[in-house]
Amino acid sequence: MHLDSTESARRAPQVLTTVLLLSLITVVGLMWAKWWPYSLKLDGLLADRSWPGSSLLMDAGQGGSAPSLHGGWNFTVSYAEAVWKALVVALVVAAAVDALMPRRRFIAALNRRGQFGGSLLGGLASVPCMMCTCCTAPIAGTLRRSGAPTSSVLAYWLGNPTLNPAVLAFLAIVAPWQWFATRLVVGVLLVFGVTVLIGRVMSGRGTASADVVPQTEMDEGLRAAPRRFVRSLARLALTLVPEYAVVVFAVGALRGWLFPFDGTATHWGILTVLVAAVLGTLVVLPTAGEIPILLGLAAAGAGAGVLGVLLITLPAISLPSMVMVVRDLSWRVTATAGGAVAAAGLVAGVVLWGLT
Repeated sequence: MHLDSTESARRAPQVLTTVLLLSLITVVGLMWAKWWPYSLKLDGLLADRSWPGSSLLMDAGQGGSAPSLHGGWNFTVSYAEAVWKALVVALVVAAAVDALMPRRRFIAALNRRGQFGGSLLGGLASVPCMMCTCCTAPIAGTLRRSGAPTSSVLAYWLGNPTLNPAVLAFLAIVAPWQWFATRLVVGVLLVFGVTVLIGRVMSGRGTASADVVPQTEMDEGLRAAPRRFVRSLARLALTLVPEYAVVVFAVGALRGWLFPFDGTATHWGILTVLVAAVLGTLVVLPTAGEIPILLGLAAAGAGAGVLGVLLITLPAISLPSMVMVVRDLSWRVTATAGGAVAAAGLVAGVVLWGLT
C-alpha cells in the first residue's frame, strides 16, 4: 500500500501535465473549428432571424431522384467543405486522448460512478464539443478502446450532435419554440437515459466494458508521447477517413432513395413517420444540417410527426458514423444505438405533435 501511494505521488505531476496538455489541444481545436465559427453564425442569426443557405440533401430537387454518381460526388465535396475542420480536430483530439489520457485513473473514475454516472459524465463532456455524429466517432472509438464503459461512450457520441448548445440556440432563433423544446427534452432522455439502459443490457452480454488498456505507455514518460500521438493519428487517418469517404459518397449517391421527402411525401400519412424514423438514422449531415431540411419540409406542409422524428434522427446518428465506431463498440451495441435513436425519433414525433 505504501509503495502504491508513493508511486502515485511520483506520477502525479506527470498525470497533471498530460491532462493539461490534452485539455489545451482540445480547447484550441474546438475554438478554431466550432466555438468561434458558431459565435459568428449566432450573431448573424440574431440579426435577421432567418436561416441562410439550403440543405445538402435536398438541393437541386434530389428528393426521390434516382441514384447518381455525379450527385454522390457533389454531395461528398460539399459535405467535406462543411466538416473538414471538425474532422481534423476530431482526429487530432482522438490521437491526443490515445497518447496522453491517464487511462487507469480515468476509467476507474467512470467505473466508480456506475452506468448512470458514466452516462452523465459522458453526456456532460459532449456538450461543449459540439461535433456532428461522424466527427465524434473517432473520439468515441478511442475512448472505447481505452476501456471507457459503453454507456459513457454512447452518451458522449450521441450527446455531441443531439444536445449541441449552438444548434439548440439556432433552433430557438429560427424555428418554432416547440422544435427547441422537443429536441431538448427527447435529447436529454436519449443521452442520459437510453444510454444507461443500453449499457446495462449489454453488460449482461459481456460487451459493456472493455479491459482497461495496460498503462505501459505512461510508464515510458512524456518523452514518448509525440511518437504515440503520431502513430495513433496515422492509424486513425488511414483506417477511418477512407471508409468515411466511401460511405458518405454512397449516401450522397443514394440520397434520393434514402431521403425521399419531397412535396409528395408529405401526404403519405403515418408511413412517412415510420420511413423518417428509419432513413433519418442513415443519412449524414454536417452540424445543424437538419435545420434547413426541417424548415423546407414545414413549408411544404409536412406534419409535426415527421418533423419531430427528423429533429432527432437526422443529427443524432448516421450510417457513416456507425461504420466508423462498429469495430470498437461491436455491431450489437452499434445496431442497438441506431434502433434507440429511431425509437427516440418516434417519441419526438409524438411530443412535437402534442405541443403543436
